[in-house]
Amino acid sequence: MKARCHTARIVCAWFEEHQDEFTVLPWPANSPDLNPIENLWDHLDRLDPQPLNLAQLATELESACLNIPVNTFRNLIDSLPARLAAVRSAKGGYSGF
Repeated sequence: MKARCHTARIVCAWFEEHQDEFTVLPWPANSPDLNPIENLWDHLDRLDPQPLNLAQLATELESACLNIPVNTFRNLIDSLPARLAAVRSAKGGYSGF
Protein backbone atom coordinates (compact mmCIF):
# COMPACT_ATOMS: atom_id res chain seq x y z
CA MET A 1 0.00 0.00 0.00
CA LYS A 2 1.32 3.44 -0.89
CA ALA A 3 0.93 6.50 1.25
CA ARG A 4 -2.00 8.48 -0.15
CA CYS A 5 0.13 11.54 -0.88
CA HIS A 6 2.28 9.43 -3.22
CA THR A 7 -0.54 8.25 -5.46
CA ALA A 8 -1.43 11.31 -7.55
CA ARG A 9 -2.25 10.18 -11.08
CA ILE A 10 0.33 12.46 -12.66
CA VAL A 11 3.04 11.12 -10.35
CA CYS A 12 2.04 7.50 -10.95
CA ALA A 13 2.07 8.15 -14.71
CA TRP A 14 5.57 9.64 -14.48
CA PHE A 15 6.80 6.63 -12.51
CA GLU A 16 5.24 4.33 -15.11
CA GLU A 17 7.01 6.16 -17.95
CA HIS A 18 10.35 5.89 -16.14
CA GLN A 19 9.99 2.39 -14.70
CA ASP A 20 13.10 1.15 -16.51
CA GLU A 21 15.24 3.82 -14.81
CA PHE A 22 14.60 2.82 -11.19
CA THR A 23 12.42 0.73 -8.91
CA VAL A 24 9.68 2.38 -6.88
CA LEU A 25 9.60 0.82 -3.43
CA PRO A 26 6.35 0.33 -1.52
CA TRP A 27 5.67 3.07 1.01
CA PRO A 28 3.52 2.12 4.00
CA ALA A 29 0.54 4.40 4.54
CA ASN A 30 1.53 5.18 8.13
CA SER A 31 5.29 5.05 7.80
CA PRO A 32 7.24 7.16 10.27
CA ASP A 33 8.98 10.21 8.93
CA LEU A 34 12.07 10.81 11.01
CA ASN A 35 13.17 13.89 9.13
CA PRO A 36 12.96 16.79 11.63
CA ILE A 37 12.19 19.24 8.82
CA GLU A 38 8.74 17.67 8.50
CA ASN A 39 7.89 18.94 11.98
CA LEU A 40 8.77 22.48 10.95
CA TRP A 41 5.94 22.46 8.42
CA ASP A 42 3.56 22.71 11.38
CA HIS A 43 5.02 26.12 12.18
CA LEU A 44 4.66 27.22 8.58
CA ASP A 45 1.07 25.96 8.35
CA ARG A 46 0.00 28.51 10.96
CA LEU A 47 0.28 31.56 8.71
CA ASP A 48 -2.32 34.06 9.77
CA PRO A 49 -3.81 35.70 7.87
CA GLN A 50 -3.59 33.29 4.98
CA PRO A 51 -1.64 34.72 2.01
CA LEU A 52 -3.82 35.77 -0.92
CA ASN A 53 -1.25 35.35 -3.69
CA LEU A 54 2.14 33.83 -4.46
CA ALA A 55 4.10 36.96 -3.58
CA GLN A 56 2.45 37.16 -0.15
CA LEU A 57 3.04 33.45 0.38
CA ALA A 58 6.76 33.80 -0.38
CA THR A 59 7.06 36.79 1.97
CA GLU A 60 5.13 35.09 4.77
CA LEU A 61 7.05 31.81 4.46
CA GLU A 62 10.39 33.60 4.54
CA SER A 63 9.33 35.59 7.59
CA ALA A 64 7.96 32.48 9.33
CA CYS A 65 11.17 30.53 8.65
CA LEU A 66 13.34 33.33 9.97
CA ASN A 67 11.23 33.58 13.13
CA ILE A 68 11.25 29.93 14.18
CA PRO A 69 12.94 29.94 17.59
CA VAL A 70 16.37 28.29 17.77
CA ASN A 71 15.01 26.16 20.61
CA THR A 72 12.53 24.59 18.19
CA PHE A 73 15.41 23.35 16.04
CA ARG A 74 17.35 22.18 19.09
CA ASN A 75 14.34 20.29 20.47
CA LEU A 76 13.76 18.53 17.15
CA ILE A 77 17.38 17.46 16.94
CA ASP A 78 17.44 16.37 20.59
CA SER A 79 14.27 14.31 20.08
CA LEU A 80 15.80 12.16 17.34
CA PRO A 81 17.10 9.38 19.64
CA ALA A 82 13.62 9.01 21.18
CA ARG A 83 12.04 9.01 17.71
CA LEU A 84 14.39 6.26 16.55
CA ALA A 85 13.71 4.20 19.67
CA ALA A 86 9.95 4.56 19.16
CA VAL A 87 10.20 3.44 15.53
CA ARG A 88 12.34 0.46 16.56
CA SER A 89 9.80 -0.47 19.25
CA ALA A 90 7.02 -0.22 16.68
CA LYS A 91 9.09 -2.43 14.34
CA GLY A 92 9.12 0.30 11.71
CA GLY A 93 5.40 1.05 11.96
CA TYR A 94 3.53 4.02 13.32
CA SER A 95 5.33 5.34 16.38
CA GLY A 96 3.15 8.28 17.43
CA PHE A 97 5.69 10.93 16.50
